[in-house]
Amino acid sequence: MAEFSIAEVRVLEKRPSRSASLGSRAPNAIVGVAILIAAEMMFFGGLITALLVLRAGAVIWPPPGQPRLPLVATGLNTVVLLGSGLAMWSATHSLRANHLASFKHKLDLAIALGTSFVLVQGYEWLGLLRHGLRVSAGIYGGIFETIVLAHATHVVAGLIALTLVSFRARHSRYSSRSSGGVDACMLYWSFVVLLWPVLYVLVYLV
Repeated sequence: MAEFSIAEVRVLEKRPSRSASLGSRAPNAIVGVAILIAAEMMFFGGLITALLVLRAGAVIWPPPGQPRLPLVATGLNTVVLLGSGLAMWSATHSLRANHLASFKHKLDLAIALGTSFVLVQGYEWLGLLRHGLRVSAGIYGGIFETIVLAHATHVVAGLIALTLVSFRARHSRYSSRSSGGVDACMLYWSFVVLLWPVLYVLVYLV
């Protein structure tokens, strides 16, 4: 039988176990989403910077002849998207409490509200296109379309992820002890939801 000195025993006692180190490590999905969000923040930061530079260099903003943006409808739609984010946040808390039925219901609510946001935004966007607000119409139309469509693309990607999570939830893939995928999805969705009010203020109101 191997014998250990007092110094070796103390070293072994201080060394963390493999299970403990793995338990404190963030899930790979969350780390990956965090890296993605950091990249997306730089991307949208570039778009916002371009918008501010173009606006500062313009004598009149928006330029004459451009259609008026639907401020009230988009403002109400912003509340709908924020409601989707709140529903997703509440769903994750229900999952941690192991209230699986409530988790699935709130997750479906988040998807429904997010889908409503996309449909309303699409309807408004098509209306603006019919009234001449296009990329080819000038700098104003180009930067508007780029920012709005970029965010809409991210919302659709988030809805796909939420739908996948909902499908897995219906097959009992998640629990209070197994929620890494849900937490990663919630992190991404929170970014998409909280980004839109900033874009709404900068693009529609300022």
